[in-house]
Amino acid sequence: MAATSMNAQRGVTLIEMMIVGAVAGILFTMAVPAVSGGLEAARASEARAGLLASLMTAATRAGITGIHGVLCPSNDGATCLNSPDWSSGWLVFLDSNASRDLEGGERILHIQAPLTGKVHLRSTVGRTRIVFQGNGGNAGSNVTFTLCDGRGPARARALIMSNTGGLRDGAPSATGIAATCEK
Repeated sequence: MAATSMNAQRGVTLIEMMIVGAVAGILFTMAVPAVSGGLEAARASEARAGLLASLMTAATRAGITGIHGVLCPSNDGATCLNSPDWSSGWLVFLDSNASRDLEGGERILHIQAPLTGKVHLRSTVGRTRIVFQGNGGNAGSNVTFTLCDGRGPARARALIMSNTGGLRDGAPSATGIAATCEK
């Protein structure tokens, strides 16, 4: 049996490299929306958790101290905005004079940073302050927050707060979606 000589060279041809590049490009193009959708979902979940933690902080501290606990939207961590848009962040503070505004000497319990990504949060129109009385109960009616992220209006959620500060998920209204979600 004679030995076979191997004259063929080993390596990758240009066509093979182009095919591998095209397949990698297609896979990358398909993966990017899934990854960005996952990031937006995580950011929306983080916003929901932050809101719940802030509500619990305000209610608990109000009940312990007997002083009103207030949440309000804020874009600077020092003043309350008269807006239902909470996307720029919010404050939680003890309102010793029950004015519903942060004034000198009142204790700030938490400053929430602006929401990240394309996450937006709005409360029911007219509810620019969430106040917990000295017994820890909400000093007002229920409030609905609409939470939207970069995945679009179809993924929007309503976060409905009860008078005790509990938060449950629900379906957002068309008005809430229109005001909150980016087009």
